[in-house]
Amino acid sequence: MTDQESAANRGTSERVIGDFLQRRREQISQRWADEPLFRTVFTVSRDEAVEAAGALVEALAAVAASGRSEDLRAPGFTGVREQLMRMAASRARAGATPARIADEVAALRPSITDLLIADLAGSDGETSGPHVTTLTVLLGTLRLAVMETVLSSGEEIIERQRLQLLEVATPVIKLWNGIVAVPLIGTLDSARSQVVMESLLDAVVAQQARFAILDITGVPTVDSLVAQHLMKTVAAARLMGAECIVSGIRPAIAQTIVHLGLDLGSVVTRASLADALAYALHQQGAVIVDRAGDGGGPR
Repeated sequence: MTDQESAANRGTSERVIGDFLQRRREQISQRWADEPLFRTVFTVSRDEAVEAAGALVEALAAVAASGRSEDLRAPGFTGVREQLMRMAASRARAGATPARIADEVAALRPSITDLLIADLAGSDGETSGPHVTTLTVLLGTLRLAVMETVLSSGEEIIERQRLQLLEVATPVIKLWNGIVAVPLIGTLDSARSQVVMESLLDAVVAQQARFAILDITGVPTVDSLVAQHLMKTVAAARLMGAECIVSGIRPAIAQTIVHLGLDLGSVVTRASLADALAYALHQQGAVIVDRAGDGGGPR
C-alpha cells in the first residue's frame, strides 16, 4: 500500500470515527459519567458529569472530523482545555498523581471501543480493526492533552503557592502610629525583593506611615541585584512621603555594600530594629526612656 493510499484510508477511518462519536454521543456520555475520571470530579450531580463527558465527546468528534487525530493542537481540543484544566486541578487537589490521572483517562477506552465494535457489526462490509486503531490513537492524543494540562495546572499551583509563601514570609507590621516595619528573614532574591517593595509601599499608603523600617537582621547575605532593590525600595518609600530606615545590617552585608560601591549616605541606618523604632519615635516627638539602664535617660 502506498503512502497516498494509507493516508486516504486513515482519512476515511477518521471520518467514520467522527460520525460514530456524534451519533453515539449520549450513550458514550452516560458510560463515561460512571468512570472514575468523571465520577470523582463531578460528585454533586451525575447530570453534570454526563454534560461534561458529552462536551469531551463532541471535542473528540471534531478532532476526528478534521483529520488531526494525532495533533494536540487540533482546534477541536480548544473548547475543552479549560474543562480539562478544572478536572485535572480537582483530581490533583484530591491527591491523584499524574500517573493515576493518566490511568483514569486510559480507562475511558474499553467502554467506547466495545460500543464502536457493536456499532460497526451492523454495517455491511465494515471492518472494525482499522477504526478501532484510529479510535485508540485519538484517545491516546486525548491522554497526552490531559497530561499536558495536568502538568500546566501543577506549574500554576506551584507558582501561586510560591507567591503566597513570599507574601507570608514578608509581613508588614504596624509598630506605632505612622511607623511600619518589614522584618526580613532568610535569603533575599530578586522576586522576594520585589514583593518587599510592593508590600511596604502598600502599607505606607494604607497606614499613612511617615516611617518605614526595613530590618534585615535575619538576612545572611545579599548580592548586588538585591542590594539595588533595597535601595530602590528606600527611594520609592521616600517618594511616597515616608522616610525609610534600614536596620540590622550584618558585617558581611556591610562589606558587600562597601565592595559594591553603593552610597548609603542618604539612608538612615541603625544597628537594630529597636534602635530604628526609637529613632522614628523620637522624630515624631516621643521620648523613649530606658528604665532598665543605668542612666535612665531618654534615648
